[in-house]
Amino acid sequence: MASIAIKNMSGDEVGSFDYDLDALSPEINKQLLHDVVVMYEANKRVGTVKTKGRGEVAGSTKKLFRQKGTGRARAGASRTPVRKGGGHTFAKTPKDWTYRLPKKAVRLATRMALRSKFEDNQVCLVDSLSVDGPKTKLIADTLKTLGLASKSVLMVIPEYNIDLWRSSRNIEQLQVSPTNFLNAYDLLHQHELIITKDALESLLNPAAVTA
Repeated sequence: MASIAIKNMSGDEVGSFDYDLDALSPEINKQLLHDVVVMYEANKRVGTVKTKGRGEVAGSTKKLFRQKGTGRARAGASRTPVRKGGGHTFAKTPKDWTYRLPKKAVRLATRMALRSKFEDNQVCLVDSLSVDGPKTKLIADTLKTLGLASKSVLMVIPEYNIDLWRSSRNIEQLQVSPTNFLNAYDLLHQHELIITKDALESLLNPAAVTA
């Protein structure tokens, strides 16, 4: 068992929280984390490359001139790749790079990434995060009081909150994620983690579902 201090939005300690890292994952498998990160990166690729082949460029398919008797090298149509304005020899076409690893592996990787944050002391546990309407200054001040204003931060909340999201979207290097959208890529991409007590309790539940 380990313990972590609970802070409020003003940066004051208001209690402590006992947790067991084995409830998240018994160990950290770096190869699995690598494979999941590569998957998320591949799924972000757009793949909208496109060049025209010889069958797509404008021009006649008629032979430019007769095969023999001209004293010149034989020539095909104007759309051949060796001529200016012709099609590409190996034309690029749109490609879908997306793929998906097994769900159990992806969810386990999320728990491993969360465990790594605790082991690296990159977690700030807060009692709650709430705003009365979209107020960016309140969230910015909270990051300052927690000493995280100059770092990339992932803020994990129990469920989607439109006011909290609108208050955070204009802050550079700050990302907000509900627990049901939490994934290993976001956890590893952001340097620090701010998580509410309710969100952590739900994630420590072995039956918790993560992306």
